[in-house]
Amino acid sequence: MNTPLSVAFAGTPEFARVALDAIAASRHSIVGVWTQPDRPAGRGRKLTVSPVKARALQLSLPVHQPKDFRAPEAKQVLADAKADVMVVVAYGLILPVSVLAIPRLGCLNIHASLLPRWRGAAPIQRALLAGDAESGVAIMQMEKGLDTGAVLLERRTLIAADDTGGDLHDRLAALGAAAVVEVLDRLPELKPIPQAAAGVTYAAKLSKKEARLDWNRPAEELARAVRAYDPWPVAYCLYEGEPLRIWRAQALSGGGAPGTVLAVGKEGVDVATGQGILRILELQPAGGRRLPGADFARGRDLKGVTFS
Repeated sequence: MNTPLSVAFAGTPEFARVALDAIAASRHSIVGVWTQPDRPAGRGRKLTVSPVKARALQLSLPVHQPKDFRAPEAKQVLADAKADVMVVVAYGLILPVSVLAIPRLGCLNIHASLLPRWRGAAPIQRALLAGDAESGVAIMQMEKGLDTGAVLLERRTLIAADDTGGDLHDRLAALGAAAVVEVLDRLPELKPIPQAAAGVTYAAKLSKKEARLDWNRPAEELARAVRAYDPWPVAYCLYEGEPLRIWRAQALSGGGAPGTVLAVGKEGVDVATGQGILRILELQPAGGRRLPGADFARGRDLKGVTFS
């Protein structure tokens, strides 16, 4: 096992917070934490700190929140930290090549996919939407390209039939945290493996707009979308002009006019799709709480109604 390293850490959301905790509990020392500036959040638009900043303050670690790394002063702060290596996890800001060269051993990234599949912003959800059988994490050397660097370590996990975006997120966060500590323990003896030229796919950033279900699509695709968009942005359709969030659903055989409610029972609400039936098991009406599909249907004459 090599000498303990001094680590600069850059990350913002909960996925990164898990890695921060793992490194903080390891034999390596964190010399500073970089995270995005506080953002307005919630109905009151109150300035809110990121999960990484909140944890870093609890750990009494120095916190830096530059708007970007273009300014010489921001680069100098990183240089002054004299980190052996920088670990970057869902930071949300582009690091210029000049910044990647500042730490003695460069910058490492935890990416939540089996590279080169699903480079980009939303690899977890895109894997679920595509019906992938497995996912994983890659500890990658950062370079100029988007998630194109050589991979130092990879860890895999099967995707279960009922995994949601949240389930897979939490599992990959734990895998990535353990893997990056292992990489730090073994630097610089690990041999980087260049990514394959074949099999490259890109995971575009998620949007609320795409979460609206298109009833002309096959039921299997819609069921995967419901799982992938949980907990955000949450799959939905329109009922009486209002959003109807769909939290749990399953694909069945059968058919009818896409978007039409074919049956209502104790199991849920059956809606025709372009191929098959989507049974809505749990939903949430506008301004209401999550409830079983059967409970929502009670007292409503839904049969024959068209969701859009």
